[in-house]
Amino acid sequence: MDEDSIENMDAPTVTLTDDAGLTLTCYVEQEDQEYVLLLPVDSPIEIFAWQENGEEDEAVLVEDQETLNLVFPIAKAVLEEQNLALKQTAVVLTVEGDLPDLDDEESWEGIESDGEDDQEELQLLASFWHEEQEYAIYTPLDPYFILARLDDNGNPHLLSQDELKKIEPMLPMIEDQLFDEME
Repeated sequence: MDEDSIENMDAPTVTLTDDAGLTLTCYVEQEDQEYVLLLPVDSPIEIFAWQENGEEDEAVLVEDQETLNLVFPIAKAVLEEQNLALKQTAVVLTVEGDLPDLDDEESWEGIESDGEDDQEELQLLASFWHEEQEYAIYTPLDPYFILARLDDNGNPHLLSQDELKKIEPMLPMIEDQLFDEME
């Protein structure tokens, strides 16, 4: 278990539920009166499909639910070989279990986030083939934070697209405030 996991064991946990009824258990990292910053208890993962792009291969994040449903059982079986249990959870797919130690050769700077120049650094967990398509399963090396809204009872709720659009101009301020309180 890594140092962050040991630290988080004392943090309170809450369960988020999405519109499809999927749940995700998270540690409460920080909260104010209206919003809460959450960190999934289990490790988030992302599945990429490798596609040819000219002379180089390019990894494309698999986001469409139909493709995820097709490859999920294969990804689950591949990860079980590493004693990792793949879960279909709200917000992001997760794995339960101890992640392998990071091998520098297996890390990868992946997708650009929202057109920004900073790239997400990922650790390769496994790769597999389905119908002549290669897929790779990665976990982000940086914490995967989720911003949620608190209701009157203190329960977290995912932000709707409308809420996200409304608070988007204020996100840097909200994030700064929550991160400042964490320090």
